Amino acid sequence: MAAKRAKTRSTSKSAGAAPKPARRAVRGAATPAAKKVAKPTASKSAKKTTRKGVKKSATKAAKPTLQEIVLHALADMKAIDVRALDVRGLTDFTDTMVVASGTSDRHVKSIADRVVQRCKEAGFRPYGMEGERDGEWVLLDLHDLVLHVMLPRTRQFYALEKLWETGGATA
Repeated sequence: MAAKRAKTRSTSKSAGAAPKPARRAVRGAATPAAKKVAKPTASKSAKKTTRKGVKKSATKAAKPTLQEIVLHALADMKAIDVRALDVRGLTDFTDTMVVASGTSDRHVKSIADRVVQRCKEAGFRPYGMEGERDGEWVLLDLHDLVLHVMLPRTRQFYALEKLWETGGATA
Protein backbone atom coordinates (compact mmCIF):
# COMPACT_ATOMS: atom_id res chain seq x y z
CA MET A 1 0.00 0.00 0.00
CA ALA A 2 2.84 2.36 0.78
CA ALA A 3 4.29 1.64 -2.66
CA LYS A 4 1.02 2.76 -4.29
CA ARG A 5 1.01 6.02 -2.36
CA ALA A 6 4.59 6.83 -3.34
CA LYS A 7 3.74 6.06 -6.95
CA THR A 8 0.71 8.33 -6.96
CA ARG A 9 2.57 11.17 -5.29
CA SER A 10 5.32 11.15 -7.92
CA THR A 11 2.81 11.06 -10.79
CA SER A 12 0.72 13.82 -9.32
CA LYS A 13 3.68 16.18 -9.02
CA SER A 14 4.94 15.56 -12.54
CA ALA A 15 1.51 15.65 -14.11
CA GLY A 16 1.02 19.40 -13.59
CA ALA A 17 4.57 20.54 -14.31
CA ALA A 18 6.41 20.41 -17.61
CA PRO A 19 8.98 17.65 -17.79
CA LYS A 20 12.56 18.78 -17.14
CA PRO A 21 15.08 18.03 -19.88
CA ALA A 22 17.83 15.57 -19.09
CA ARG A 23 20.93 17.16 -17.64
CA ARG A 24 23.28 15.72 -20.26
CA ALA A 25 21.11 16.99 -23.10
CA VAL A 26 21.35 20.53 -21.73
CA ARG A 27 25.12 20.47 -21.52
CA GLY A 28 25.50 18.98 -24.98
CA ALA A 29 27.66 16.00 -24.05
CA ALA A 30 26.12 12.57 -24.27
CA THR A 31 28.88 10.74 -22.43
CA PRO A 32 31.98 11.67 -20.51
CA ALA A 33 34.10 10.01 -23.21
CA ALA A 34 32.96 12.65 -25.71
CA LYS A 35 34.73 15.33 -23.65
CA LYS A 36 38.17 13.84 -24.24
CA VAL A 37 40.35 15.93 -26.51
CA ALA A 38 42.78 14.29 -28.87
CA LYS A 39 46.41 15.06 -27.98
CA PRO A 40 48.42 16.76 -30.71
CA THR A 41 51.10 14.58 -32.18
CA ALA A 42 54.65 15.73 -32.62
CA SER A 43 55.53 16.86 -36.10
CA LYS A 44 58.07 14.94 -38.11
CA SER A 45 60.40 17.94 -38.18
CA ALA A 46 60.74 17.92 -34.38
CA LYS A 47 62.31 14.45 -34.37
CA LYS A 48 64.91 13.50 -36.91
CA THR A 49 66.46 10.13 -37.44
CA THR A 50 70.16 9.89 -38.11
CA ARG A 51 71.78 7.30 -40.37
CA LYS A 52 72.34 4.98 -37.44
CA GLY A 53 68.64 5.05 -36.61
CA VAL A 54 68.98 7.04 -33.40
CA LYS A 55 66.26 9.62 -32.90
CA LYS A 56 67.37 13.12 -32.13
CA SER A 57 64.88 15.55 -30.65
CA ALA A 58 64.98 19.24 -31.38
CA THR A 59 66.88 20.91 -28.55
CA LYS A 60 66.52 24.41 -27.19
CA ALA A 61 69.26 26.93 -27.74
CA ALA A 62 71.95 26.89 -25.08
CA LYS A 63 71.74 29.54 -22.39
CA PRO A 64 74.23 32.34 -23.16
CA THR A 65 77.14 32.83 -20.80
CA LEU A 66 77.68 35.97 -18.76
CA GLN A 67 80.52 37.07 -21.04
CA GLU A 68 78.35 36.67 -24.15
CA ILE A 69 75.56 38.70 -22.57
CA VAL A 70 77.95 41.50 -21.62
CA LEU A 71 79.63 41.58 -25.04
CA HIS A 72 76.27 41.65 -26.86
CA ALA A 73 75.07 44.50 -24.65
CA LEU A 74 78.28 46.43 -25.35
CA ALA A 75 77.85 45.86 -29.08
CA ASP A 76 74.21 47.03 -28.89
CA MET A 77 75.27 50.27 -27.23
CA LYS A 78 78.12 50.87 -29.72
CA ALA A 79 80.91 50.68 -27.15
CA ILE A 80 84.35 51.47 -28.60
CA ASP A 81 87.43 49.20 -28.50
CA VAL A 82 85.99 46.35 -26.43
CA ARG A 83 88.61 43.96 -25.03
CA ALA A 84 87.99 40.85 -22.94
CA LEU A 85 90.96 39.72 -20.85
CA ASP A 86 91.27 36.28 -19.26
CA VAL A 87 92.81 36.94 -15.83
CA ARG A 88 92.27 33.55 -14.18
CA GLY A 89 95.97 32.92 -13.66
CA LEU A 90 96.68 36.46 -12.50
CA THR A 91 94.03 37.09 -9.85
CA ASP A 92 91.49 35.22 -7.76
CA PHE A 93 88.74 37.85 -7.49
CA THR A 94 87.49 37.44 -11.08
CA ASP A 95 87.93 35.27 -14.15
CA THR A 96 87.39 37.79 -16.94
CA MET A 97 87.97 41.51 -17.18
CA VAL A 98 86.25 43.45 -19.97
CA VAL A 99 87.44 46.95 -20.84
CA ALA A 100 85.43 49.23 -23.14
CA SER A 101 85.19 52.92 -23.99
CA GLY A 102 82.35 55.34 -24.56
CA THR A 103 82.30 58.60 -26.48
CA SER A 104 81.00 60.80 -23.64
CA ASP A 105 80.19 60.57 -19.95
CA ARG A 106 76.51 60.07 -20.79
CA HIS A 107 77.41 57.27 -23.22
CA VAL A 108 79.58 55.57 -20.58
CA LYS A 109 76.71 55.67 -18.06
CA SER A 110 74.16 54.33 -20.55
CA ILE A 111 76.49 51.50 -21.62
CA ALA A 112 76.86 50.40 -18.00
CA ASP A 113 73.11 50.69 -17.38
CA ARG A 114 72.32 48.55 -20.44
CA VAL A 115 74.77 45.86 -19.33
CA VAL A 116 73.13 45.78 -15.89
CA GLN A 117 69.68 45.56 -17.48
CA ARG A 118 70.64 42.67 -19.80
CA CYS A 119 72.40 40.78 -17.01
CA LYS A 120 69.37 41.05 -14.73
CA GLU A 121 67.10 39.82 -17.55
CA ALA A 122 69.34 36.78 -17.98
CA GLY A 123 69.37 36.05 -14.23
CA PHE A 124 72.83 37.39 -13.34
CA ARG A 125 72.77 39.82 -10.46
CA PRO A 126 75.49 42.50 -10.33
CA TYR A 127 77.30 42.81 -7.00
CA GLY A 128 78.18 46.46 -7.33
CA MET A 129 78.56 49.46 -9.58
CA GLU A 130 80.96 52.33 -8.99
CA GLY A 131 81.52 55.64 -10.76
CA GLU A 132 78.14 56.05 -12.42
CA ARG A 133 77.74 59.52 -10.93
CA ASP A 134 80.76 61.06 -12.68
CA GLY A 135 80.69 58.92 -15.80
CA GLU A 136 84.41 59.05 -16.59
CA TRP A 137 84.95 55.48 -15.45
CA VAL A 138 82.22 53.02 -14.47
CA LEU A 139 83.20 49.74 -12.86
CA LEU A 140 80.62 46.94 -12.80
CA ASP A 141 81.26 43.87 -10.63
CA LEU A 142 79.47 40.75 -11.89
CA HIS A 143 81.57 38.35 -9.74
CA ASP A 144 83.01 36.17 -12.54
CA LEU A 145 83.40 39.20 -14.77
CA VAL A 146 84.45 42.76 -14.03
CA LEU A 147 83.53 45.43 -16.58
CA HIS A 148 85.36 48.75 -16.93
CA VAL A 149 83.68 51.35 -19.16
CA MET A 150 85.79 54.50 -19.52
CA LEU A 151 86.27 57.61 -21.53
CA PRO A 152 89.18 57.23 -24.00
CA ARG A 153 91.46 59.68 -22.13
CA THR A 154 90.88 57.84 -18.82
CA ARG A 155 91.50 54.50 -20.46
CA GLN A 156 94.74 55.73 -22.01
CA PHE A 157 95.95 57.15 -18.68
CA TYR A 158 95.35 54.00 -16.60
CA ALA A 159 96.22 51.47 -19.36
CA LEU A 160 94.49 48.51 -17.68
CA GLU A 161 95.01 46.25 -20.69
CA LYS A 162 98.80 46.60 -20.41
CA LEU A 163 98.68 46.04 -16.67
CA TRP A 164 96.66 42.82 -16.84
CA GLU A 165 98.22 41.42 -20.01
CA THR A 166 101.72 41.58 -18.58
CA GLY A 167 100.64 40.37 -15.17
CA GLY A 168 101.66 43.56 -13.39
CA ALA A 169 105.30 43.45 -14.51
CA THR A 170 106.65 46.84 -15.48
CA ALA A 171 109.45 47.43 -17.95
